[in-house]
Formats: sequence, structure tokens, C-alpha cells
Amino acid sequence: MLLAKHPVMHDVIGVILGGGRGSRLFPLTLNRSKPAVPIGGKYRIIDVPVSNCLHSEIRRIYVLTQYQSESLNKHIANTYKFDIFSSGFVAVVAAEQTEEHSDWFQGTADAVRRSMRHVGHEPWDDIVILSGDQLYRMDFRDMLRTHRASRADATIAMKDVPPAQTAGLGIMRTDRSGRVVHFEEKPPAERLPELQSWLPGRTQPAYLASMGIYIFRRAALEEALANSTHDDFGRHVIPAAVPRMRVHAHVHEGYWEDVGTIGSYFEANMALTSPRPPFSFWDPRQPIYTHPRFLPATKIHACEISESLIAEGSFIQKAHIERSVVGIRSRIDEGARISHSLILGADLYESAQDVERLEGVGTPRIGIGADSIIEHAIVDKNARVGRGVRIRNDLGAREADGANHYIRDGIVVVPKNAVIPDGTVI
Repeated sequence: MLLAKHPVMHDVIGVILGGGRGSRLFPLTLNRSKPAVPIGGKYRIIDVPVSNCLHSEIRRIYVLTQYQSESLNKHIANTYKFDIFSSGFVAVVAAEQTEEHSDWFQGTADAVRRSMRHVGHEPWDDIVILSGDQLYRMDFRDMLRTHRASRADATIAMKDVPPAQTAGLGIMRTDRSGRVVHFEEKPPAERLPELQSWLPGRTQPAYLASMGIYIFRRAALEEALANSTHDDFGRHVIPAAVPRMRVHAHVHEGYWEDVGTIGSYFEANMALTSPRPPFSFWDPRQPIYTHPRFLPATKIHACEISESLIAEGSFIQKAHIERSVVGIRSRIDEGARISHSLILGADLYESAQDVERLEGVGTPRIGIGADSIIEHAIVDKNARVGRGVRIRNDLGAREADGANHYIRDGIVVVPKNAVIPDGTVI
């Protein structure tokens, strides 16, 4: 059977998993869910999988949420609007109490299982299940083509990774046709010889890691979720499906990064400042969509700025900024020096009256105060960093908690709405 270059997507639906606590991204998830965490200066992580779906002509998208979901719900409602003559939508499905369940989602598979009371009402033949904390571009039409050409029950997106990275991932072995014949979660080094796959045109074996991106036939998904003890796709559903179903691999050749930890999130943002970043938000053919805020252009006065991203609506004067990402509505005062850092910006502008009132009680205004130095750090939204503050982690701590700051993966994180008084040294 000959298939068109891109299959028609009217019988495909998308589900994005956005409900986890995001403990590895703490304290950025102190007041928000993982998919709502800002990235790239002006976006949120959820914008990446939603945009990938839209560019793949998947127009019916459910986002499953439960933990700290208010800001995520608001962002989705304000961003993704379809006209009244379209059948498209991006809908939030929150964990809810029912006669059968009164607790939270117990894992990724449990979230989909319990959301089928809503998702199942839509007509669809195949479902694309995505993670809400990854940075990548993928045309799911190509993956669906692989799925249907191989007559698979389930297809898993995979990335060829070097042996050194296999210990923290789910590794799958495929036969010559691409069918998955074995799955192993976080294998030790001595198991690697048994987990090699051979890809067409390759002379060296590959180690194929699951990207946490799945396509299921409707009947296959319903069968896979029938076991109520199988709460997680990676730990339960996929290992059980491999010997019983036709599970196929779709190898992704492009950039892909899990941004689920402070370290990986920080490095992914830093990579965006490179002259030729491995992931680009600037692709005119496939832009990453986000909330249109209608902010004014950034105002920069007498600054030195190199290899940095500066989002709109910011005020920066006489500052030195290098290899950093500066988010929307940021205010950076005279003499501040920022390097290898993320300044996530602000949700609002303060009025002159607010600033005067705050100064009267000794509270810094939102933003980075004059003569402050920030290196290798993340300053979350609405943080108030006073004058002459030093945030550098000179002691080289890997993990620590302090007054209005945390250190994770060696990176100082100032949480949302934190106040760092004048002259503080971290």
C-alpha cells in the first residue's frame, strides 16, 4: 500500500502529560507546574509540544494537569484560541474526583486512563502521547507514517544516544525491521552489549533511548490501560506491551533535550545564546507559538551585551550582560553585571507609586538592583534583587537551601517573588 508523504491527521488526537509535581525542577516548580516554567526568554515549556502538534496538523489537543496548574491553565486559555468554524482546541483536563477515584493521578498511564472519560468522547483512530518537559521539533506526521506503514499497535519515538548516556534512560532493542523486541529501564553498563540495535545504513550498533513520545492505536491503548495497576508508560505499560503487541520504533534524528532538571533546563537555555544554537525558536516555517502580550520594545541604554537573548518589554541601563537570557519585563539597573544566567523577568510592571511605597519600607523593586553581580544563576519571575547583591556560589556548593535561594546542580536559583536585600552575598 502506498502512503502519501504526510497522512491526513483528522483521525489523530494529541495528549500532553503536564501533571507531574516536577520535583527535579524545584524551586522553579514551587508555584507552577513543569510545563508552565518559562524558557527562551518569552515562552513556556508547554508551547513546544503544542506547537509541534499544530505544525503536524494535530488540531485536537488535551493537556492533562493536576499540580500547581493555575498558571498553566491561564496560559493555555490566553494563547491557543481557534475560530468558531474550526473543530480544533487545546483543552485542559485536570485531575478530578469521581465515584471511582478520589485521589491524584498515580503516573503517566494512570493520567491517560482516567482522562479517557473525556478524551474517549472524541472520534480518533490514533493518539499521540507527549511529555510536557522536552525541547525539540518533530513532525508527528512522519512518526504516524512509520506507525501505519509498520501496522504497529504502538510506536515509540527513539533517539540514538552514546553509551555514556544510557544509564539514565529507557533503552530499547529492535530487530532489523524496527520492531521493538526488548526494553530495559536505566540499564547498567554490563548490559549494553545485549541492547544494541542495528539501523539501516549504519555500520555501528545504536543504543536507542525512549523519548517518552508514543503513538497508540485506539484499541491497543484501551487494552494497554485495562490493567489498573499499570500506572506509568515507561515502567509498566511499554514493558508489558513489547512481548504482547506489535511495538515499533521511530528514530528521531534531530535535537531533543529533556529539560526536567535544573541542570538540563539551565544548559538548554544557555545553548540558545550560541551563534548557532542546536535548537532555534527562530524557524520561520515552524515558529513556537506563545501568548501574544503586546509588550513594547526593550529599551537599552549604554549597555555592553554579548551572546544573549533579551525579551521584549525590558528596561536595561548601563549594565554588562554576557551569555544570558533576559526574560519579558525585566528591569536591570546601572552597574549590574550578569553572566551565564537566566533572568526570567516579571509578570507585571510596578507603578511609580508602588516603587515609592516599597522604597519607604526598604523593599527593593522588582528586577536586578544597581551594582549587583549575578553569575551562573537563575532569577525567577518577580524576584526583587537589591543593590550591590552578589550571587556567584563562590563556595561551589552543589545542593543547598538558604534564605530566599536554593542551589541545585551547582546553580543558584532565586525563586519566584523572592526578596534579596541590598548587599546580600550568596
